[in-house]
Amino acid sequence: MTEQANLDIATDSTSEAAYLNAPFVQQLIKQLRAQDSNGTWDNKTDLQLLKPYIHTAEERRALPILGDPDPETLWHLEIFYNAIAVAIERETGQMVSPMMKMSHEGFGRMVLLAGRLVVVNKQLRDVHRFGFASLAKLAEAGTKFLDEAVNMIRTYPTVAQYGA
Repeated sequence: MTEQANLDIATDSTSEAAYLNAPFVQQLIKQLRAQDSNGTWDNKTDLQLLKPYIHTAEERRALPILGDPDPETLWHLEIFYNAIAVAIERETGQMVSPMMKMSHEGFGRMVLLAGRLVVVNKQLRDVHRFGFASLAKLAEAGTKFLDEAVNMIRTYPTVAQYGA
């Protein structure tokens, strides 16, 4: 193996570790592990748990887009947004509630509410193919939602409070 190849592998594992340590990704991993009440996934690595969220271009093209979305895909979608909601709660101290409306065709909307404030409003399309091209893209997407929601709550704290 060349010195450059060794450097690329070291860089990949370093950046991978950085993405795995992102607050959103840590919360997503906690949410996934919490779903395993029997300990079936105890021996799985964090990357193995996150694999259903990461699809190569070829894997993505192979996923069917006709018919009802796969229940497991919907489950992973819900856990993704639940992880964002809990990460927002931990950052701001405000309770956040996810609400999803989905058609049988894979189109819908996900909103995260803090009090009367909509902190995330995501139109969902082509849910059959929900996922990200890499761990980096997964971490970036979740972190972006988290940062925007925290900023929104800090900008409008009165609206974000329950009972206000």
